[in-house]
Amino acid sequence: MSSAQQQTTPGPTPAPTSPAALATSDDAAARSLDDDRSTAARIRDAAVVCFARAGVAATSVRTIAAEADVSPALVIHHFGSKDQLRVVCDEHVAAVVRDQKQAAMAAGAELDVLGALRTQGDGPPVLAYLARTLVDGSPHVVALVDELVTDAVDYMAVGVANGVLQPSADPRARAALLTIWSLGALVLHEHTTRLLGADLLADPAEAAGYLQAGLEIFGQGVLTPTTYRAVVAQLEAATTADGMTDDGMTDDGMTDDGTADPDAATASETVAPGSEADDGTTTGGGTR
Repeated sequence: MSSAQQQTTPGPTPAPTSPAALATSDDAAARSLDDDRSTAARIRDAAVVCFARAGVAATSVRTIAAEADVSPALVIHHFGSKDQLRVVCDEHVAAVVRDQKQAAMAAGAELDVLGALRTQGDGPPVLAYLARTLVDGSPHVVALVDELVTDAVDYMAVGVANGVLQPSADPRARAALLTIWSLGALVLHEHTTRLLGADLLADPAEAAGYLQAGLEIFGQGVLTPTTYRAVVAQLEAATTADGMTDDGMTDDGMTDDGTADPDAATASETVAPGSEADDGTTTGGGTR
């Protein structure tokens, strides 16, 4: 057979790929993708544990890898750096808090407070993570706190709609104050344990002293209704625009258009009884 004939002789036709084989290939690819995502989640959760235990600065990539049972190179492969892994952990922790609070507010009249708090013990140590990372001086803390406040505005609105919470004149300010209060208590959790016998990082049932004091403040309030109304009036007066008084005058005796108040000037020139006048006499009769 000539070389020309050999070159033109068609080879065997490949057998078509069966649908079953294609499906098997797709399943393998999906499993590989799921495994990849599962590995990233495992590394993230391990990082939360390590950061909660020792803080971000004191935790190495090698330590996180050992906790997750992977190589340090795989940690960098998934997250690029420890700093970026920390950002992912912040976002995850904020999401866990948001989901738990949303579920609690959505329960409405069926809200089980202790049950809701116990769910915080499931999964990564979210509260211990916050207690450690909020004081490490990282610029990422600002973004984390802002996200927690924004989330609080949203889930507290659900609580208002479901009759769990009272409406607020300033929902964001209320959410910010309560968030800072809660985060501060976590940072100072050793002192709540010392002073109240309440370990905020442990079983909520062990934090009864803290919860009961908080319930007294938020449930019944601190001020009597009369004092509350008086304080509200004082604060409203203190925040009037530009310090204007009810008669349209500012505290320094100037009118709204910047001119001096003639009555104030007259009053300043009037000599009080018993005081010395320009001519050396005293008001009320007599000279020195």
